Amino acid sequence: MGEMQDSLAIAPVAGPINATICPPGSKSLTNRALICAALAEGESTLTGALVSDDTRVMIDALGELGISIAEENDGRTLQVEGCAGQIPEKIADLWVGNSGTTIRFLTALAALGGGRYRLDGVTRMRERPIGDLLEALNQLGAKAWSESSNGCPPVVVEGDRLAGGVATVRGNISSQYLSGLLMIAPLANGPTEMSVDGALVSLPYVRMTLRVMEAFGASMETNEAFNRFGSPGGQKYTGCNYAVEPDASAASYFWAAAAIVGGSVTVDRLNTKSLQGDVAIVDLLERMGCQVDRKENAITVSGRPLRGICVDMNAMSDMVQTIAVVALFAEGPTEITGVAHNRHKETDRITALATELRKLGAVVEEREAGLRIIPGPRIVPGSPRRALIETYDDHRMAMSLTLAGLKIPGVQILDPGCTAKTYPDFFQDLATVVGANDGGANE
Repeated sequence: MGEMQDSLAIAPVAGPINATICPPGSKSLTNRALICAALAEGESTLTGALVSDDTRVMIDALGELGISIAEENDGRTLQVEGCAGQIPEKIADLWVGNSGTTIRFLTALAALGGGRYRLDGVTRMRERPIGDLLEALNQLGAKAWSESSNGCPPVVVEGDRLAGGVATVRGNISSQYLSGLLMIAPLANGPTEMSVDGALVSLPYVRMTLRVMEAFGASMETNEAFNRFGSPGGQKYTGCNYAVEPDASAASYFWAAAAIVGGSVTVDRLNTKSLQGDVAIVDLLERMGCQVDRKENAITVSGRPLRGICVDMNAMSDMVQTIAVVALFAEGPTEITGVAHNRHKETDRITALATELRKLGAVVEEREAGLRIIPGPRIVPGSPRRALIETYDDHRMAMSLTLAGLKIPGVQILDPGCTAKTYPDFFQDLATVVGANDGGANE
């Protein structure tokens, strides 16, 4: 589609659509595998890795720490020379952009080093809390603090391996705090015990972390509630060949396109046994009326008349925007609960989403932990409205709200280039899915 412009007009699609796609690799799996591979003994080969801003800042920061990563196949294959748990560089200044996984995972990893490490990012990153992670690292023997003393980046970590011990981390802000701690705990010098204070958000991501760790040869003991974890310490990661799954979060936009426009979209190389909890969005689309065909190596969503639902999305909070946009075309209201932590992501995703959905004619009741969305009478094909959609430098705002324009004339996405954070080719792939001759995402 060429160079991305400051705004992108979305042309409605006549539909129905009929497409098959395999999205790029999972960001969440790519960055977890990079951490484990960097700490491993020996070389690892990661195939199907995501090429995006979020994975680029992770690769570059690991390079600053002395980890050698060679890129092949346009960056989709990564050869990682592990450091056997011994971070080569003793002083480093790491730039993380607006990547939450990168700063949280690397802040934890830095506690294994024998030096001083500073991590910083964009203005929004300096507003995103990380104090609970710093406190937990201090409980485990590291020295970690917020440079501005406000519990947000920039952060400084002084590590000398990790002693181990007992730590508590709150579970209501981000599961990435716990995931970062889990990935370093097996390499601590002594036993480590961790407990989660309160309900843990985004639990499927913690399960994902444990599965990636196991692929590289380390493990944590846990209970059925996933609120207590333990390791004897002294473990190691071993280099391996690791295949990254396609990104289920990226796949959600194409499944949602079928729900909105009609027709069917098949996503290859994903099934309901995926390590990614976000694949369960197909269950929500099914509840909303879609037909879902689940096969061993593919999932197909077919559009049907939609109905509103009431759903707790705590376990897949990154899918809130996608479901909210589908809700615009449903019969009756949709209520989303359990996602107060979405206020601490790339933007305040609850307020931002409510603001933009109202531009599309919906009545939106904003709540502390979610939204109630009532489709308005103006949400119909042929509406003369022109909606300039702000994206707040948030890739998921841009990708999800683009879908509304497949049905509603006049939708224009501002700063579409922010999708490069996790999916640089999103608009090209969407144009392919909806059919180049039907309109769709056009510059």
